[in-house]
Amino acid sequence: MSTLDWIVLAFTLITIITYGLYKSRTSKNLEGYFLSNRSMPWYLVLLSIMGTQASAITFISAPGQAFTDGMRFVQYYFGLPIAMVVLCITFVPLFSKLKVFTAYEYLEQRFDVKTRTFTAFLFLLSRGLSTGISIYAPSIILSSLMGWDIFTTNIVMGGLLIVYTVSGGAKAVAYTQQLQLIIIFTAMFVAGYMVVHLLPDGIGFSDALKISGANGKMNIITTGFTEKGFDWKDKYNIVSGIIGGFFLALSYFGTDQSQVGRYLTAKDNTESRVGLLMNGLVKVPMQFLILLLGVLLFSFYQFKEQPIFFNSAQEQKLLMSEKKDSALLLQEKYQTINTQKQTVFKNYKSNETEAEQTLQVLNKSSDSLKKVYKGLFKTGNIKGDDNDTNYIFLRFVVDYLPKGLVGLLIAIIFLAAWGSIAAALNSLASCTMIDFHKRFSKSTTEKNTVEQDIKEYRWSKIYTLLWGIFCIVVAQLVVGMGSLIEAVNVLGSLFYGVILGIFLVGFYMKKIKSNAVFIAAIIGEVITIVLFILDKNGTIGLGFLWLNVVGALLVVCLSYIVQAFTPKHI
Repeated sequence: MSTLDWIVLAFTLITIITYGLYKSRTSKNLEGYFLSNRSMPWYLVLLSIMGTQASAITFISAPGQAFTDGMRFVQYYFGLPIAMVVLCITFVPLFSKLKVFTAYEYLEQRFDVKTRTFTAFLFLLSRGLSTGISIYAPSIILSSLMGWDIFTTNIVMGGLLIVYTVSGGAKAVAYTQQLQLIIIFTAMFVAGYMVVHLLPDGIGFSDALKISGANGKMNIITTGFTEKGFDWKDKYNIVSGIIGGFFLALSYFGTDQSQVGRYLTAKDNTESRVGLLMNGLVKVPMQFLILLLGVLLFSFYQFKEQPIFFNSAQEQKLLMSEKKDSALLLQEKYQTINTQKQTVFKNYKSNETEAEQTLQVLNKSSDSLKKVYKGLFKTGNIKGDDNDTNYIFLRFVVDYLPKGLVGLLIAIIFLAAWGSIAAALNSLASCTMIDFHKRFSKSTTEKNTVEQDIKEYRWSKIYTLLWGIFCIVVAQLVVGMGSLIEAVNVLGSLFYGVILGIFLVGFYMKKIKSNAVFIAAIIGEVITIVLFILDKNGTIGLGFLWLNVVGALLVVCLSYIVQAFTPKHI
Protein backbone atom coordinates (compact mmCIF):
# COMPACT_ATOMS: atom_id res chain seq x y z
CA MET A 1 0.00 0.00 0.00
CA SER A 2 1.07 3.58 -0.61
CA THR A 3 1.71 6.20 2.08
CA LEU A 4 -1.64 7.81 1.24
CA ASP A 5 -3.44 4.47 1.80
CA TRP A 6 -1.82 4.07 5.21
CA ILE A 7 -2.84 7.63 6.16
CA VAL A 8 -6.46 7.02 5.10
CA LEU A 9 -6.51 3.70 6.93
CA ALA A 10 -5.05 5.11 10.15
CA PHE A 11 -7.25 8.24 10.12
CA THR A 12 -10.45 6.21 9.59
CA LEU A 13 -9.71 3.73 12.35
CA ILE A 14 -8.57 6.31 14.89
CA THR A 15 -11.67 8.44 14.23
CA ILE A 16 -14.00 5.52 14.80
CA ILE A 17 -12.26 4.38 17.99
CA THR A 18 -12.18 7.89 19.45
CA TYR A 19 -15.84 8.46 18.65
CA GLY A 20 -16.86 5.14 20.19
CA LEU A 21 -14.94 5.66 23.41
CA TYR A 22 -16.30 9.21 23.73
CA LYS A 23 -19.91 8.05 23.31
CA SER A 24 -19.40 5.13 25.68
CA ARG A 25 -19.20 7.27 28.78
CA THR A 26 -21.76 5.53 30.91
CA SER A 27 -22.63 4.60 34.46
CA LYS A 28 -20.30 2.06 35.98
CA ASN A 29 -22.84 -0.74 36.32
CA LEU A 30 -24.01 -3.81 34.43
CA GLU A 31 -26.97 -2.14 32.72
CA GLY A 32 -24.75 0.62 31.40
CA TYR A 33 -21.92 -1.69 30.29
CA PHE A 34 -24.04 -4.42 28.69
CA LEU A 35 -27.32 -2.71 27.70
CA SER A 36 -26.49 1.00 27.28
CA ASN A 37 -29.01 1.74 30.06
CA ARG A 38 -31.79 0.58 27.68
CA SER A 39 -31.79 3.97 25.95
CA MET A 40 -31.26 3.28 22.22
CA PRO A 41 -33.70 4.42 19.48
CA TRP A 42 -34.79 1.95 16.78
CA TYR A 43 -32.35 3.14 14.11
CA LEU A 44 -29.36 2.59 16.41
CA VAL A 45 -30.80 -0.82 17.30
CA LEU A 46 -31.06 -1.60 13.57
CA LEU A 47 -27.53 -0.45 12.84
CA SER A 48 -26.21 -2.38 15.84
CA ILE A 49 -28.00 -5.57 14.69
CA MET A 50 -26.68 -5.16 11.15
CA GLY A 51 -23.21 -4.26 12.35
CA THR A 52 -23.07 -7.38 14.51
CA GLN A 53 -24.01 -9.54 11.51
CA ALA A 54 -21.77 -7.78 9.01
CA SER A 55 -18.38 -8.96 10.16
CA ALA A 56 -15.16 -8.80 8.18
CA ILE A 57 -16.10 -12.28 7.01
CA THR A 58 -19.06 -10.77 5.15
CA PHE A 59 -16.90 -8.40 3.13
CA ILE A 60 -13.88 -10.66 2.65
CA SER A 61 -15.46 -14.05 2.10
CA ALA A 62 -18.89 -13.31 0.56
CA PRO A 63 -17.54 -11.83 -2.73
CA GLY A 64 -15.18 -14.80 -2.98
CA GLN A 65 -18.07 -17.17 -2.30
CA ALA A 66 -20.04 -15.66 -5.22
CA PHE A 67 -16.91 -15.64 -7.42
CA THR A 68 -16.49 -19.40 -7.02
CA ASP A 69 -20.06 -20.63 -6.46
CA GLY A 70 -22.35 -17.94 -7.86
CA MET A 71 -25.26 -16.02 -6.32
CA ARG A 72 -27.14 -18.99 -4.88
CA PHE A 73 -25.72 -18.31 -1.41
CA VAL A 74 -28.25 -15.45 -1.10
CA GLN A 75 -31.00 -18.08 -0.64
CA TYR A 76 -29.49 -18.75 2.76
CA TYR A 77 -31.14 -15.50 3.96
CA PHE A 78 -34.65 -16.04 2.56
CA GLY A 79 -36.04 -17.27 5.87
CA LEU A 80 -34.76 -14.25 7.80
CA PRO A 81 -37.65 -11.79 7.18
CA ILE A 82 -40.19 -14.39 8.37
CA ALA A 83 -38.12 -14.99 11.51
CA MET A 84 -38.15 -11.26 12.29
CA VAL A 85 -41.97 -11.25 12.35
CA VAL A 86 -42.08 -14.23 14.74
CA LEU A 87 -39.50 -12.57 16.99
CA CYS A 88 -41.54 -9.37 17.22
CA ILE A 89 -44.68 -11.32 18.14
CA THR A 90 -43.24 -13.75 20.69
CA PHE A 91 -39.67 -13.13 21.81
CA VAL A 92 -39.38 -9.35 22.13
CA PRO A 93 -42.49 -8.74 24.32
CA LEU A 94 -41.49 -11.47 26.74
CA PHE A 95 -37.85 -10.41 27.11
CA SER A 96 -38.92 -6.79 27.50
CA LYS A 97 -41.54 -7.63 30.12
CA LEU A 98 -39.09 -9.65 32.21
CA LYS A 99 -36.35 -6.96 31.99
CA VAL A 100 -33.70 -9.61 31.43
CA PHE A 101 -30.02 -9.00 30.72
CA THR A 102 -29.68 -12.25 28.76
CA ALA A 103 -32.18 -14.49 26.98
CA TYR A 104 -31.22 -17.41 29.22
CA GLU A 105 -32.57 -15.78 32.39
CA TYR A 106 -36.05 -16.58 31.05
CA LEU A 107 -35.23 -20.30 30.95
CA GLU A 108 -34.66 -20.48 34.69
CA GLN A 109 -38.01 -18.83 35.33
CA ARG A 110 -39.74 -21.19 32.90
CA PHE A 111 -37.79 -24.38 33.71
CA ASP A 112 -34.88 -24.46 36.17
CA VAL A 113 -31.26 -23.42 36.65
CA LYS A 114 -29.72 -26.48 34.93
CA THR A 115 -31.64 -25.79 31.71
CA ARG A 116 -30.57 -22.15 31.83
CA THR A 117 -26.95 -23.09 32.49
CA PHE A 118 -26.81 -25.75 29.75
CA THR A 119 -28.30 -23.43 27.14
CA ALA A 120 -25.99 -20.57 28.14
CA PHE A 121 -23.04 -22.98 27.86
CA LEU A 122 -24.03 -23.96 24.31
CA PHE A 123 -24.19 -20.28 23.39
CA LEU A 124 -20.79 -19.53 24.93
CA LEU A 125 -19.22 -22.46 23.07
CA SER A 126 -20.70 -21.62 19.66
CA ARG A 127 -20.20 -17.85 19.90
CA GLY A 128 -16.70 -18.17 21.36
CA LEU A 129 -15.59 -20.40 18.48
CA SER A 130 -17.22 -18.29 15.75
CA THR A 131 -15.73 -15.08 17.18
CA GLY A 132 -12.30 -16.67 16.92
CA ILE A 133 -12.97 -17.20 13.21
CA SER A 134 -14.05 -13.55 12.94
CA ILE A 135 -10.72 -12.43 14.41
CA TYR A 136 -8.90 -14.53 11.84
CA ALA A 137 -10.69 -12.73 8.96
CA PRO A 138 -9.08 -9.26 9.35
CA SER A 139 -5.78 -10.92 10.20
CA ILE A 140 -5.81 -12.25 6.65
CA ILE A 141 -5.62 -8.66 5.42
CA LEU A 142 -2.54 -7.68 7.40
CA SER A 143 -0.88 -10.99 6.69
CA SER A 144 -1.46 -10.61 2.96
CA LEU A 145 -0.48 -6.92 2.75
CA MET A 146 2.50 -6.96 5.06
CA GLY A 147 3.70 -10.51 4.67
CA TRP A 148 3.36 -11.00 8.43
CA ASP A 149 3.04 -14.40 10.00
CA ILE A 150 -0.70 -15.12 10.36
CA PHE A 151 -0.33 -16.33 13.95
CA THR A 152 1.41 -13.15 15.07
CA THR A 153 -1.16 -11.10 13.20
CA ASN A 154 -4.02 -12.86 15.04
CA ILE A 155 -2.49 -11.83 18.36
CA VAL A 156 -2.05 -8.19 17.27
CA MET A 157 -5.56 -7.91 15.82
CA GLY A 158 -7.20 -9.67 18.76
CA GLY A 159 -5.28 -7.53 21.24
CA LEU A 160 -6.49 -4.28 19.66
CA LEU A 161 -10.07 -5.50 19.71
CA ILE A 162 -9.86 -6.54 23.35
CA VAL A 163 -8.65 -3.09 24.43
CA TYR A 164 -11.41 -1.40 22.44
CA THR A 165 -14.23 -3.63 23.74
CA VAL A 166 -13.10 -3.74 27.37
CA SER A 167 -12.94 0.06 27.43
CA GLY A 168 -16.21 0.87 25.69
CA GLY A 169 -18.89 -1.70 26.48
CA ALA A 170 -22.23 -1.92 24.66
CA LYS A 171 -22.60 1.81 24.04
CA ALA A 172 -19.26 2.03 22.23
CA VAL A 173 -20.34 -0.93 20.11
CA ALA A 174 -23.69 0.68 19.19
CA TYR A 175 -22.41 4.15 18.34
CA THR A 176 -19.35 3.05 16.38
CA GLN A 177 -21.44 0.60 14.35
CA GLN A 178 -23.51 3.59 13.23
CA LEU A 179 -20.49 5.24 11.60
CA GLN A 180 -18.98 1.94 10.52
CA LEU A 181 -21.95 0.93 8.40
CA ILE A 182 -22.18 4.32 6.70
CA ILE A 183 -18.49 4.13 5.72
CA ILE A 184 -18.75 0.43 4.81
CA PHE A 185 -21.69 0.72 2.43
CA THR A 186 -20.27 3.81 0.79
CA ALA A 187 -16.95 2.09 0.18
CA MET A 188 -18.53 -1.16 -1.08
CA PHE A 189 -20.62 0.85 -3.56
CA VAL A 190 -17.46 2.57 -4.75
CA ALA A 191 -15.73 -0.82 -5.11
CA GLY A 192 -18.60 -2.14 -7.25
CA TYR A 193 -18.49 0.98 -9.40
CA MET A 194 -14.73 0.59 -9.89
CA VAL A 195 -15.09 -3.04 -11.01
CA VAL A 196 -17.48 -1.98 -13.79
CA HIS A 197 -15.45 1.17 -14.57
CA LEU A 198 -12.27 -0.87 -15.09
CA LEU A 199 -13.90 -3.19 -17.63
CA PRO A 200 -12.76 -2.72 -21.27
CA ASP A 201 -14.42 -0.05 -23.38
CA GLY A 202 -17.77 -1.19 -24.71
CA ILE A 203 -18.31 -3.70 -21.88
CA GLY A 204 -20.81 -2.47 -19.32
CA PHE A 205 -22.70 -3.68 -16.26
CA SER A 206 -25.26 -5.72 -18.21
CA ASP A 207 -22.50 -7.38 -20.27
CA ALA A 208 -20.69 -8.37 -17.08
CA LEU A 209 -23.85 -9.98 -15.68
CA LYS A 210 -24.43 -11.80 -18.98
CA ILE A 211 -20.92 -13.23 -18.98
CA SER A 212 -21.25 -14.38 -15.37
CA GLY A 213 -24.65 -15.87 -16.11
CA ALA A 214 -23.29 -17.89 -19.02
CA ASN A 215 -20.86 -19.48 -16.55
CA GLY A 216 -23.51 -20.32 -13.97
CA LYS A 217 -22.72 -17.48 -11.56
CA MET A 218 -26.19 -15.84 -11.68
CA ASN A 219 -27.99 -18.88 -10.30
CA ILE A 220 -29.92 -16.88 -7.71
CA ILE A 221 -32.79 -19.36 -7.29
CA THR A 222 -32.16 -23.10 -7.23
CA THR A 223 -34.83 -25.62 -6.23
CA GLY A 224 -32.63 -28.42 -4.95
CA PHE A 225 -34.67 -30.95 -6.93
CA THR A 226 -33.00 -33.31 -9.40
CA GLU A 227 -34.16 -36.23 -11.52
CA LYS A 228 -33.68 -38.42 -8.45
CA GLY A 229 -35.73 -36.13 -6.21
CA PHE A 230 -34.68 -33.54 -3.63
CA ASP A 231 -30.94 -33.29 -3.06
CA TRP A 232 -30.45 -33.05 0.71
CA LYS A 233 -26.72 -32.55 0.17
CA ASP A 234 -27.33 -29.26 -1.66
CA LYS A 235 -26.35 -26.56 0.81
CA TYR A 236 -28.04 -23.61 -0.85
CA ASN A 237 -31.48 -23.82 -2.45
CA ILE A 238 -34.79 -22.05 -1.95
CA VAL A 239 -36.27 -24.86 0.17
CA SER A 240 -33.35 -25.09 2.61
CA GLY A 241 -33.02 -21.29 2.54
CA ILE A 242 -36.62 -20.61 3.58
CA ILE A 243 -37.04 -23.49 6.05
CA GLY A 244 -33.50 -23.99 7.34
CA GLY A 245 -32.73 -20.28 7.07
CA PHE A 246 -35.87 -19.48 9.07
CA PHE A 247 -34.87 -21.77 11.92
CA LEU A 248 -31.29 -20.49 11.89
CA ALA A 249 -32.36 -16.83 11.87
CA LEU A 250 -34.97 -17.41 14.57
CA SER A 251 -32.36 -18.99 16.79
CA TYR A 252 -29.64 -16.46 15.98
CA PHE A 253 -31.75 -13.35 16.55
CA GLY A 254 -34.01 -14.83 19.22
CA THR A 255 -31.59 -16.79 21.42
CA ASP A 256 -28.02 -15.71 20.59
CA GLN A 257 -27.00 -13.13 23.18
CA SER A 258 -24.85 -11.26 20.65
CA GLN A 259 -28.11 -10.27 18.91
CA VAL A 260 -30.54 -10.33 21.85
CA GLY A 261 -28.22 -7.94 23.65
CA ARG A 262 -28.49 -5.53 20.73
CA TYR A 263 -32.27 -5.09 20.79
CA LEU A 264 -32.45 -5.22 24.59
CA THR A 265 -30.66 -1.86 24.48
CA ALA A 266 -33.79 -0.27 22.96
CA LYS A 267 -35.90 2.29 24.82
CA ASP A 268 -39.00 0.11 24.69
CA ASN A 269 -40.83 -2.71 22.89
CA THR A 270 -41.72 -0.64 19.88
CA GLU A 271 -38.15 0.48 19.24
CA SER A 272 -36.93 -3.15 19.43
CA ARG A 273 -39.62 -4.35 17.02
CA VAL A 274 -39.05 -1.62 14.44
CA GLY A 275 -35.29 -2.28 14.51
CA LEU A 276 -35.81 -6.02 13.93
CA LEU A 277 -38.42 -5.59 11.19
CA MET A 278 -36.24 -3.10 9.33
CA ASN A 279 -33.39 -5.60 9.56
CA GLY A 280 -35.64 -8.17 7.88
CA LEU A 281 -36.31 -5.73 5.05
CA VAL A 282 -32.71 -4.69 4.33
CA LYS A 283 -30.66 -7.83 5.05
CA VAL A 284 -31.49 -9.80 1.90
CA PRO A 285 -30.90 -6.86 -0.51
CA MET A 286 -27.68 -6.01 1.35
CA GLN A 287 -26.33 -9.53 1.05
CA PHE A 288 -27.44 -9.70 -2.59
CA LEU A 289 -25.39 -6.61 -3.45
CA ILE A 290 -22.30 -7.90 -1.62
CA LEU A 291 -22.52 -11.22 -3.50
CA LEU A 292 -23.12 -9.34 -6.74
CA LEU A 293 -19.73 -7.71 -6.26
CA GLY A 294 -18.16 -11.18 -6.42
CA VAL A 295 -20.05 -11.98 -9.62
CA LEU A 296 -18.84 -8.74 -11.20
CA LEU A 297 -15.29 -9.65 -10.16
CA PHE A 298 -15.66 -12.96 -12.00
CA SER A 299 -16.49 -11.11 -15.22
CA PHE A 300 -13.73 -8.58 -14.58
CA TYR A 301 -11.12 -11.33 -14.43
CA GLN A 302 -12.25 -12.71 -17.80
CA PHE A 303 -10.79 -9.55 -19.37
CA LYS A 304 -7.84 -9.12 -17.01
CA GLU A 305 -5.08 -11.52 -16.11
CA GLN A 306 -6.54 -13.74 -13.38
CA PRO A 307 -4.08 -15.09 -10.79
CA ILE A 308 -3.97 -18.85 -10.56
CA PHE A 309 -3.89 -18.34 -6.78
CA PHE A 310 -5.16 -15.13 -5.15
CA ASN A 311 -3.17 -15.36 -1.89
CA SER A 312 0.12 -13.87 -3.09
CA ALA A 313 1.91 -14.22 0.27
CA GLN A 314 1.14 -17.93 0.44
CA GLU A 315 2.09 -18.37 -3.21
CA GLN A 316 5.57 -17.00 -2.50
CA LYS A 317 6.06 -19.83 0.01
CA LEU A 318 5.20 -22.32 -2.71
CA LEU A 319 7.64 -20.76 -5.17
CA MET A 320 10.41 -21.09 -2.59
CA SER A 321 9.70 -24.77 -1.96
CA GLU A 322 10.69 -27.97 -3.77
CA LYS A 323 7.43 -27.67 -5.75
CA LYS A 324 8.64 -24.51 -7.50
CA ASP A 325 9.15 -26.10 -10.94
CA SER A 326 5.72 -27.74 -10.92
CA ALA A 327 4.13 -24.47 -9.81
CA LEU A 328 5.84 -22.45 -12.55
CA LEU A 329 4.76 -24.98 -15.20
CA LEU A 330 1.14 -24.74 -14.09
CA GLN A 331 1.37 -20.95 -14.02
CA GLU A 332 2.61 -20.99 -17.62
CA LYS A 333 -0.30 -23.17 -18.76
CA TYR A 334 -2.73 -20.98 -16.83
CA GLN A 335 -1.30 -17.85 -18.42
CA THR A 336 -1.86 -19.39 -21.86
CA ILE A 337 -5.55 -19.84 -21.03
CA ASN A 338 -5.74 -16.23 -19.78
CA THR A 339 -4.30 -15.05 -23.09
CA GLN A 340 -6.86 -17.11 -24.99
CA LYS A 341 -9.67 -15.57 -22.93
CA GLN A 342 -8.50 -12.05 -23.71
CA THR A 343 -8.27 -12.91 -27.41
CA VAL A 344 -11.83 -14.21 -27.36
CA PHE A 345 -13.13 -11.06 -25.71
CA LYS A 346 -11.47 -8.68 -28.13
CA ASN A 347 -14.32 -9.48 -30.51
CA TYR A 348 -16.93 -10.18 -27.83
CA LYS A 349 -19.54 -7.76 -29.16
CA SER A 350 -19.39 -9.19 -32.70
CA ASN A 351 -20.39 -12.70 -31.60
CA GLU A 352 -21.43 -12.87 -27.95
CA THR A 353 -22.86 -16.40 -28.05
CA GLU A 354 -19.72 -17.98 -29.52
CA ALA A 355 -17.51 -16.03 -27.11
CA GLU A 356 -19.50 -17.19 -24.08
CA GLN A 357 -19.41 -20.82 -25.22
CA THR A 358 -15.65 -20.66 -25.75
CA LEU A 359 -15.27 -19.02 -22.37
CA GLN A 360 -17.10 -21.86 -20.63
CA VAL A 361 -14.65 -24.39 -22.10
CA LEU A 362 -11.63 -22.27 -21.13
CA ASN A 363 -12.92 -21.75 -17.58
CA LYS A 364 -13.32 -25.50 -17.10
CA SER A 365 -9.70 -25.96 -18.14
CA SER A 366 -8.48 -23.16 -15.87
CA ASP A 367 -10.49 -24.54 -12.92
CA SER A 368 -8.79 -27.92 -13.40
CA LEU A 369 -5.36 -26.28 -13.38
CA LYS A 370 -6.22 -24.30 -10.24
CA LYS A 371 -7.26 -27.50 -8.49
CA VAL A 372 -3.94 -29.15 -9.32
CA TYR A 373 -2.07 -25.99 -8.28
CA LYS A 374 -3.78 -25.91 -4.88
CA GLY A 375 -2.85 -29.55 -4.41
CA LEU A 376 0.84 -28.59 -4.51
CA PHE A 377 0.45 -26.84 -1.13
CA LYS A 378 -0.47 -30.14 0.52
CA THR A 379 2.01 -32.36 -1.31
CA GLY A 380 4.71 -29.79 -0.70
CA ASN A 381 3.78 -29.54 2.98
CA ILE A 382 3.41 -25.75 2.72
CA LYS A 383 2.09 -24.37 6.01
CA GLY A 384 -0.77 -21.87 5.88
CA ASP A 385 -4.02 -21.39 3.96
CA ASP A 386 -4.30 -23.40 0.73
CA ASN A 387 -7.76 -21.97 -0.06
CA ASP A 388 -7.78 -18.56 -1.72
CA THR A 389 -11.55 -17.83 -1.65
CA ASN A 390 -11.11 -15.27 1.13
CA TYR A 391 -8.41 -13.40 -0.81
CA ILE A 392 -10.21 -12.75 -4.12
CA PHE A 393 -11.77 -9.40 -3.24
CA LEU A 394 -8.70 -8.30 -1.28
CA ARG A 395 -6.42 -9.07 -4.24
CA PHE A 396 -8.57 -6.94 -6.55
CA VAL A 397 -8.50 -4.04 -4.08
CA VAL A 398 -4.72 -4.09 -3.77
CA ASP A 399 -3.96 -4.65 -7.47
CA TYR A 400 -6.44 -2.37 -9.22
CA LEU A 401 -7.90 0.37 -7.01
CA PRO A 402 -6.30 3.85 -6.94
CA LYS A 403 -4.21 5.17 -4.06
CA GLY A 404 -6.26 6.28 -1.08
CA LEU A 405 -9.22 4.12 -2.02
CA VAL A 406 -7.22 1.00 -1.18
CA GLY A 407 -6.71 2.30 2.35
CA LEU A 408 -10.42 3.08 2.66
CA LEU A 409 -11.47 -0.40 1.47
CA ILE A 410 -9.05 -2.04 3.88
CA ALA A 411 -10.40 0.20 6.64
CA ILE A 412 -13.98 -0.93 6.09
CA ILE A 413 -12.98 -4.54 6.54
CA PHE A 414 -11.32 -3.63 9.83
CA LEU A 415 -14.40 -1.64 10.87
CA ALA A 416 -16.70 -4.54 10.09
CA ALA A 417 -14.50 -6.83 12.12
CA TRP A 418 -14.35 -4.52 15.09
CA GLY A 419 -18.10 -3.94 15.15
CA SER A 420 -19.11 -7.60 15.06
CA ILE A 421 -16.31 -8.90 17.27
CA ALA A 422 -16.81 -6.19 19.88
CA ALA A 423 -20.53 -7.06 20.03
CA ALA A 424 -19.68 -10.76 20.33
CA LEU A 425 -17.16 -10.23 23.13
CA ASN A 426 -19.64 -8.01 24.93
CA SER A 427 -22.32 -10.72 24.69
CA LEU A 428 -19.92 -13.46 25.84
CA ALA A 429 -18.97 -11.37 28.86
CA SER A 430 -22.60 -10.53 29.68
CA CYS A 431 -23.65 -14.19 29.52
CA THR A 432 -20.71 -15.26 31.69
CA MET A 433 -21.37 -12.49 34.20
CA ILE A 434 -25.17 -12.79 34.42
CA ASP A 435 -25.77 -16.50 33.85
CA PHE A 436 -22.79 -17.88 35.76
CA HIS A 437 -20.90 -15.41 37.95
CA LYS A 438 -23.83 -13.43 39.31
CA ARG A 439 -26.18 -16.43 39.36
CA PHE A 440 -23.84 -18.61 41.43
CA SER A 441 -21.95 -15.93 43.37
CA LYS A 442 -22.62 -15.40 47.05
CA SER A 443 -22.78 -11.67 46.38
CA THR A 444 -26.20 -12.14 44.79
CA THR A 445 -27.63 -12.42 48.27
CA GLU A 446 -26.18 -9.11 49.35
CA LYS A 447 -28.05 -5.84 49.20
CA ASN A 448 -27.42 -3.98 45.96
CA THR A 449 -25.08 -1.09 46.59
CA VAL A 450 -22.95 1.28 44.57
CA GLU A 451 -19.90 -0.67 45.71
CA GLN A 452 -21.42 -3.91 44.48
CA ASP A 453 -22.26 -2.33 41.12
CA ILE A 454 -18.67 -1.20 40.66
CA LYS A 455 -17.38 -4.66 41.64
CA GLU A 456 -19.62 -6.39 39.08
CA TYR A 457 -18.65 -3.81 36.46
CA ARG A 458 -14.97 -4.65 36.98
CA TRP A 459 -15.67 -8.38 36.79
CA SER A 460 -17.49 -7.79 33.49
CA LYS A 461 -14.37 -6.18 32.04
CA ILE A 462 -12.26 -9.11 33.24
CA TYR A 463 -14.58 -11.59 31.53
CA THR A 464 -14.42 -9.53 28.33
CA LEU A 465 -10.62 -9.77 28.50
CA LEU A 466 -10.63 -13.54 29.14
CA TRP A 467 -13.03 -14.24 26.29
CA GLY A 468 -10.88 -12.10 24.02
CA ILE A 469 -7.86 -14.27 24.85
CA PHE A 470 -9.90 -17.43 24.23
CA CYS A 471 -10.98 -16.16 20.80
CA ILE A 472 -7.39 -15.35 19.85
CA VAL A 473 -6.46 -18.96 20.64
CA VAL A 474 -9.33 -20.18 18.42
CA ALA A 475 -8.17 -17.87 15.62
CA GLN A 476 -4.78 -19.60 15.71
CA LEU A 477 -6.46 -22.98 15.16
CA VAL A 478 -8.68 -22.11 12.16
CA VAL A 479 -5.96 -21.13 9.68
CA GLY A 480 -6.65 -22.69 6.32
CA MET A 481 -10.25 -23.78 6.93
CA GLY A 482 -11.62 -22.44 3.62
CA SER A 483 -14.60 -20.13 3.11
CA LEU A 484 -14.98 -18.31 6.42
CA ILE A 485 -18.59 -17.21 5.87
CA GLU A 486 -19.59 -20.83 5.33
CA ALA A 487 -17.53 -22.05 8.29
CA VAL A 488 -19.24 -19.61 10.68
CA ASN A 489 -22.69 -20.63 9.49
CA VAL A 490 -21.90 -24.33 9.76
CA LEU A 491 -20.63 -23.84 13.29
CA GLY A 492 -23.78 -21.97 14.31
CA SER A 493 -25.97 -24.69 12.83
CA LEU A 494 -24.42 -27.29 15.15
CA PHE A 495 -25.89 -25.54 18.21
CA TYR A 496 -28.57 -23.06 17.17
CA GLY A 497 -31.24 -25.66 16.41
CA VAL A 498 -31.09 -27.20 19.88
CA ILE A 499 -31.02 -23.81 21.60
CA LEU A 500 -34.04 -22.70 19.60
CA GLY A 501 -35.87 -25.93 20.43
CA ILE A 502 -35.49 -25.22 24.16
CA PHE A 503 -37.02 -21.77 23.77
CA LEU A 504 -39.84 -23.05 21.55
CA VAL A 505 -40.79 -25.59 24.20
CA GLY A 506 -40.68 -22.84 26.82
CA PHE A 507 -42.89 -20.49 24.79
CA TYR A 508 -45.45 -22.83 23.29
CA MET A 509 -45.52 -26.13 25.26
CA LYS A 510 -46.58 -25.09 28.74
CA LYS A 511 -47.11 -28.65 30.02
CA ILE A 512 -43.49 -29.65 29.39
CA LYS A 513 -41.37 -29.43 32.54
CA SER A 514 -37.67 -28.89 33.15
CA ASN A 515 -36.35 -32.47 33.28
CA ALA A 516 -38.02 -33.40 30.01
CA VAL A 517 -36.63 -30.46 28.04
CA PHE A 518 -33.17 -30.86 29.62
CA ILE A 519 -32.91 -34.53 28.63
CA ALA A 520 -34.29 -33.76 25.17
CA ALA A 521 -31.75 -30.98 24.66
CA ILE A 522 -28.79 -33.20 25.53
CA ILE A 523 -29.98 -36.02 23.27
CA GLY A 524 -30.82 -33.54 20.49
CA GLU A 525 -27.35 -31.95 20.59
CA VAL A 526 -25.63 -35.36 20.47
CA ILE A 527 -27.74 -36.46 17.49
CA THR A 528 -27.11 -33.15 15.67
CA ILE A 529 -23.34 -33.51 16.03
CA VAL A 530 -23.50 -37.18 14.95
CA LEU A 531 -25.49 -36.23 11.82
CA PHE A 532 -22.92 -33.55 10.98
CA ILE A 533 -20.04 -36.06 11.34
CA LEU A 534 -21.88 -38.62 9.18
CA ASP A 535 -22.41 -35.97 6.51
CA LYS A 536 -18.74 -34.95 6.55
CA ASN A 537 -17.74 -38.60 6.17
CA GLY A 538 -20.11 -39.03 3.24
CA THR A 539 -22.26 -41.60 5.04
CA ILE A 540 -25.36 -39.42 4.62
CA GLY A 541 -26.14 -36.30 2.64
CA LEU A 542 -27.52 -33.40 4.68
CA GLY A 543 -26.85 -29.72 4.00
CA PHE A 544 -25.84 -27.83 7.15
CA LEU A 545 -28.91 -25.55 7.12
CA TRP A 546 -31.09 -28.60 7.82
CA LEU A 547 -29.22 -29.17 11.09
CA ASN A 548 -31.08 -26.14 12.49
CA VAL A 549 -34.44 -27.70 11.63
CA VAL A 550 -33.45 -31.15 12.89
CA GLY A 551 -32.03 -29.83 16.17
CA ALA A 552 -35.11 -27.73 16.98
CA LEU A 553 -37.63 -30.44 16.07
CA LEU A 554 -35.68 -33.08 17.99
CA VAL A 555 -35.90 -31.04 21.20
CA VAL A 556 -39.61 -30.33 20.69
CA CYS A 557 -40.55 -33.95 19.90
CA LEU A 558 -38.26 -35.58 22.45
CA SER A 559 -39.47 -33.20 25.18
CA TYR A 560 -43.04 -34.30 24.51
CA ILE A 561 -42.08 -37.99 24.52
CA VAL A 562 -39.96 -37.78 27.68
CA GLN A 563 -42.66 -35.82 29.50
CA ALA A 564 -45.29 -38.40 28.50
CA PHE A 565 -43.28 -41.12 30.28
CA THR A 566 -42.44 -38.95 33.28
CA PRO A 567 -44.58 -38.86 36.44
CA LYS A 568 -46.73 -35.71 36.49
CA HIS A 569 -45.19 -34.37 39.71
CA ILE A 570 -41.65 -34.37 38.20
